[in-house]
Amino acid sequence: MAEHNELGKLGEEMAVAFLQKNGYTVLETNWTFQKAEIDIIVQKDNVLAIVEVKTRSSIDFGLPQDFVKPKKIQLLVKAVNEYVLKNDLDLNVRFDIIAIHKENSIYKIEHLQDAFYIF
Repeated sequence: MAEHNELGKLGEEMAVAFLQKNGYTVLETNWTFQKAEIDIIVQKDNVLAIVEVKTRSSIDFGLPQDFVKPKKIQLLVKAVNEYVLKNDLDLNVRFDIIAIHKENSIYKIEHLQDAFYIF
């Protein structure tokens, strides 16, 4: 497996552990619909959070969250619409980003709730 794929997998595992530690119930990981993939789908109370995980070995080229582009957001919206319909859910939907980067030998995790809005 390529090094960046291993880093991405590690980031997603750290994000799942972080979310569970903070009271979220993990419903799905790596859920796909057509060309879209949702990294993590979690629920806490009446909120369904769609979580995009971005992991970087450093922030030399920008913050991890800066790499969530409009095309990715468009795909996430399409996928979550399908997920909500398929599972007949009546929850508030929120889009989050978990940004992870390595600082020295420690991984820093930042949970950005309501990272972007859909109109």
